Amino acid sequence: MNVALKIPQKPSKIKDQMLFIDGKWCQSASGKSFETVDPSTNQVICRVAEGDAADVELAVAAARRAFDSGPWSRMSASERGRLIYKLADLIESHQEELAALESLDNGKPYRDSMAADLPLTIKCYRYYAGWADKIVGKTIPVDGDFTCFTRHEPVGVVGQIIPWNFPLLMQAWKWGPALASGCTLVLKPAEQTPLTALRVAQLAQEAGFPNGVINVVPGFGPTAGAALTRHMDVDKVAFTGETSTGQLIMEAAAKSNLKRVSLELGGKSPNIVFADADIDAAVEGAYFGLFFNQGQCCCAGSRLFVEQSIHDEFVAKLVQRAKSQKVGDPFDPETTQGPQITREQQERVLSFIDSGKKEGATIHCGGGKPNLPGYFVEPTVFSGVTDGMKIAREEIFGPVMNILPFGNIEEVVERSNRTQFGLAAAVWTRDIKKAHRMARSLRAGTVWINCYDVFDAAAPFGGYKMSGVGRELGEYALQLYTEVKTVYIAQG
Repeated sequence: MNVALKIPQKPSKIKDQMLFIDGKWCQSASGKSFETVDPSTNQVICRVAEGDAADVELAVAAARRAFDSGPWSRMSASERGRLIYKLADLIESHQEELAALESLDNGKPYRDSMAADLPLTIKCYRYYAGWADKIVGKTIPVDGDFTCFTRHEPVGVVGQIIPWNFPLLMQAWKWGPALASGCTLVLKPAEQTPLTALRVAQLAQEAGFPNGVINVVPGFGPTAGAALTRHMDVDKVAFTGETSTGQLIMEAAAKSNLKRVSLELGGKSPNIVFADADIDAAVEGAYFGLFFNQGQCCCAGSRLFVEQSIHDEFVAKLVQRAKSQKVGDPFDPETTQGPQITREQQERVLSFIDSGKKEGATIHCGGGKPNLPGYFVEPTVFSGVTDGMKIAREEIFGPVMNILPFGNIEEVVERSNRTQFGLAAAVWTRDIKKAHRMARSLRAGTVWINCYDVFDAAAPFGGYKMSGVGRELGEYALQLYTEVKTVYIAQG
């Protein structure tokens, strides 16, 4: 990603962080805290107050008061939109600070934070600010002497749990539609990356959001996350993360108050290159679709299907491109790949690489750890991968490319769909009929044609099968945060 920008010095002396509940910054009820770590150095950045069930209880109570009887409940839709616009403006005015904080806590290159995460975050808030006073019902002609209409009302108090791979952006995807719809919320950021969530909460307070509308409780899944999902006064829970955790959340929601649930989960996305494609463009798209964000993308194109007649040429070009990756310090302007998020994740990715070697795949580059202090993994490319191999079946969430040859369109459709996931897919071809046929045939929530990782706040995103429930972004996301009420009025 060629971005001309000034790379700042790495932030230093970050103060210890507190919880944000009911417009106040406070320590956790237990007094406990945890460390957040710079994954590029394994050095502690600061300590963060550790919320658990007691803190979630306070945050949910604050959100309930704000929703039921606070100024938020009496605020006009246009005023809600004005506040969201103001938050977007404040994020924009602090974007260099936020990008640096994101790269410090997450490890992604600062150039990527500035080129992708911050612009998409700002656009998302502005998009939903525009929706706030446009959420409308319908008048319905019914039999008899009645006027019938529908109202789209906010679902209520929302619990939101976001992952560590795109902290700022996932916060925006959750907050934008929830706030535009008139909901109040309790956010649990990932324990690995809580810093930008807390900083945006400060900006929301500066923007003028009433107390209790926004609450941020850092903590761990089995304590704070579990308390949020099973809380009887939470009307909906939204989660982005790993599939098995999504199953636990759905179970907890069902066993509590049947709260509404939306889930954006894992993927094992097929990226399909036909022989009639623009090969150089497809190589670049495949490279970006897998290695961006250190491979830590739920929609990464981690199953790269290449038509047999161009397979060897494609592999050679892709390996050359992968070798051009510059792995290192996120604040080095030359860096294109930072560390994995934790040592545990680094070791998990390396174990997948070992599995690929043992099962007979051919490794062309990478496969190990560079001589750097953080949680780095070399960009790795395998060919000779078969559908039954572990690296072809399970989500790796790291910089590991798997290339699988195919013979014809019927074969690749069947093999692409032979997975429990269905988050995204891509197709590279110059044949428009083939492109449309593939778009219809692939069982995935998003299909990219001759591109990869294209996102817009106006376009829905979500998965088929075990990749999730519901759609985020666009008008579709508003359905996750509203209830539809039907009203009959007798005219006689």
